[in-house]
Amino acid sequence: MSISLGNSRLWSKRQLDDGVSSLRLHLTKMSVFFTALSWTVVFLLSLVFISFLGYCLYLKHLHMKYDHIPGPPRVSFLLGHSQTVMRIMKNGGVVHDKFLEWAENHGPVCRLNFLHYVLLIVTCPETTKEVLMSPKCPKDSFYKKLFSMFGQRFLGNGLVTAQDHEQWHKQRRIMDPAFSSLYLRGLMGTFNERAEKLMTKLTDIADSKTEAHMLRLVNFVTLDVIAKVAFGVDLDQLKDSSDFPKAIEMCLKGMVYMARDHFFEYNPMNRPFIKEVRDACRLLRTTGAQWIQNRKTAMQNGEDVPKDILTQIIKTAGKEENVTEEDEELMLDNFVTFFIAGQETTANQLAFCIMELTRHPEILEKVKNEVDDVIGMKQEISYDDLGKLVYLSQVLKETLRIYPTAPGTTRDLFKDIVIDGIHIPVGATCFFNSYVTGRMDKFFKDPLTFDPDRFHPDAPKPYFCYYPFALGPRSCLGQNFAQMEAKVVMAKLLQRFDFSLVPGQTFDIEDTGTLRPKSGVVCTVRHRNHKK
Repeated sequence: MSISLGNSRLWSKRQLDDGVSSLRLHLTKMSVFFTALSWTVVFLLSLVFISFLGYCLYLKHLHMKYDHIPGPPRVSFLLGHSQTVMRIMKNGGVVHDKFLEWAENHGPVCRLNFLHYVLLIVTCPETTKEVLMSPKCPKDSFYKKLFSMFGQRFLGNGLVTAQDHEQWHKQRRIMDPAFSSLYLRGLMGTFNERAEKLMTKLTDIADSKTEAHMLRLVNFVTLDVIAKVAFGVDLDQLKDSSDFPKAIEMCLKGMVYMARDHFFEYNPMNRPFIKEVRDACRLLRTTGAQWIQNRKTAMQNGEDVPKDILTQIIKTAGKEENVTEEDEELMLDNFVTFFIAGQETTANQLAFCIMELTRHPEILEKVKNEVDDVIGMKQEISYDDLGKLVYLSQVLKETLRIYPTAPGTTRDLFKDIVIDGIHIPVGATCFFNSYVTGRMDKFFKDPLTFDPDRFHPDAPKPYFCYYPFALGPRSCLGQNFAQMEAKVVMAKLLQRFDFSLVPGQTFDIEDTGTLRPKSGVVCTVRHRNHKK
């Protein structure tokens, strides 16, 4: 018994010693781990601090490089003017009004800072001409951001976003035949047909004495037009609403936040919105891919296909040498571009035009008389008729002066220039904003007065201060298409209906990347009593 008890005590002592040794070893390992962790944290914090210090020094360098250029005081050293822009967006304002205020206060070139991004608002007509008309001034880095939207490919390297001149020129060469005046002349039948669907809808509204939400209605008709004319697809939005208008709206909103709020996608609260934007991009691209593939298959099988823009582009692209897989992806990029640029902006222009005509009965009467003289009672408007609607053209141009639906564009300087005695270094990003110049008194007398006679054929043409479709080689490819469509829709509307705004609406602008009437232009619509 005594031997057994002695062995037991010896065994317990060994266990205790082993336990203590194990604990010491464990504590030593933990000590080594926490020491290493501490040094890692210290290293990372040091790295963050050094990076932050380096970034601050870079910002200081940029400030020293550009601070000789006039501009409003920065709200903060780091954020620059970002907080001002975000506050305007949060309050539902129009940031371009602030740009206008800054440009008027600080002269023909005005410096703005957004973190490390320096933007120069340029309102000098001579510089506008020099820069926008030059093929050597590329679009700035913002357009790279539009390649994808929160990780989902969006506009890619399409016509709007391509920065490489050769890549852009190749695409433009493929697209140009589909937007020639000869080809567009052949689309008049489709313009008339789709506009007639809107007239039928407005007839029902007039008969039932209900209110017409004009912005929504013209959005539907322009979407129908671009789908039919460009891709041979019947969406018939006025009857069956699809997800397309909502998808386009979400993409535009996503563009605004991505452009103006550098921290937007890192805020967890914005994740649901970001998912909606990604889904919207995906819907446009998957639908486009399906339509393009269906058309290619039909053409390869020798089937009869519509003589629309898509067919024209596929035929022209087939004549190009060295067509790559990326060229196929570019076709899809341009599909998304056409849907957004070809639908949203024209619809907004039409809505603003209707809104302004309701405020100016004398202009409304004059343009109605012209439509009566040129179109009379006929239902089909011809291409030649459009050229005779001179005053309607003036009305549409004046609408775009006050309400340019796509307000601005940017270019990077390829050389040093001087604006009003101020040296602007090579590489600077210049912002040309048609909303700003269109509302400046030095370019247009009483700029907020709606006066179509500014664009009378005998009036002096605005000298590089009016460019709602940009200028130069990178100007909007579809501008003739858009204005033909707008003329057909407005002419038919003026020919058949009287309209007036429902009381209580505002004339405010909603800034969603493009500009649109905030109240939606809700009207009462009545059949016209034509004078015999």
